[in-house]
Amino acid sequence: MSIAFRLVLSIALAFTACFGVAADAPEPLEVLLVAGGCCHDYATQTKILEAGIEDRLNAHVTVAYSPDKTTSARFEIYEKDDWAKGYDVVIHDECSAKVNEIEYVQRILQAHRDGTPAVNIHCAMHSYRWGDIQKPVPVGAENAGWYEMIGLQSTGHGPQFPIEVVYNKEHPITKELTDWTTINEELYNNIQILPSAKAIASGKQAVRGKKDAPDTEPKMEEAIVAWTNEYGPKKTRIFSTSLGHNNDTVGDGRYLDLVCRGILWASGNLDDAGKPTTGYVRPVAAR
Repeated sequence: MSIAFRLVLSIALAFTACFGVAADAPEPLEVLLVAGGCCHDYATQTKILEAGIEDRLNAHVTVAYSPDKTTSARFEIYEKDDWAKGYDVVIHDECSAKVNEIEYVQRILQAHRDGTPAVNIHCAMHSYRWGDIQKPVPVGAENAGWYEMIGLQSTGHGPQFPIEVVYNKEHPITKELTDWTTINEELYNNIQILPSAKAIASGKQAVRGKKDAPDTEPKMEEAIVAWTNEYGPKKTRIFSTSLGHNNDTVGDGRYLDLVCRGILWASGNLDDAGKPTTGYVRPVAAR
């Protein structure tokens, strides 16, 4: 064995040890992250999510970002029928409440009906909605499509206060996660949870009085904050969490762990015991 070959081999082995990717590891998961729209620092959060996911998983994240900061943000990638081709999972992190063109929304949903898994984050729950959404929208209604994919209907949130996150440890996603409390965050309400969805985490929030009445007894609010769904004829796996308004929350390791385990489950790489498929999780020491 030549000195040059030994040097190359040593470098390759060092790279493998450093980044936690075995020589026989499977191909990386191809993850599409769609983000942009109103009310959030998506320019920063896309970078946090991309780095956090790639640090934890054997995955490659492609970002489709719109700088439009309104609730009318649209995404060029959705303008073609095969927009999800080549991706193992799509992360919806957009905030496009006023985008209600039926053909456009149906084109997004068709990819998931055809079997592409999805992970929905925070304001994705409040996107692509129209009509009377303050009451439960009947399954099959013209404006129910997005809620049917997500598995839960939410219409709004209260003020920002810490949320105590409590996991249902019976689900593969949450088996290895520890309950935690966020910084000041938005607790999304639950108008209805569809029969195909399963709650896997609840959030409790003590909402205190206004600034001019700080001594008011806090009002306890509670809602589902993470859940799974099976969507469409192929029972496509969908994972959603309504957490994730502020950058510090998105960058919290506990939040990123939740999102990454959601990605693994949605893509079929998390078994019933909560153990990931070999080769898809990077060792903690390599992060």
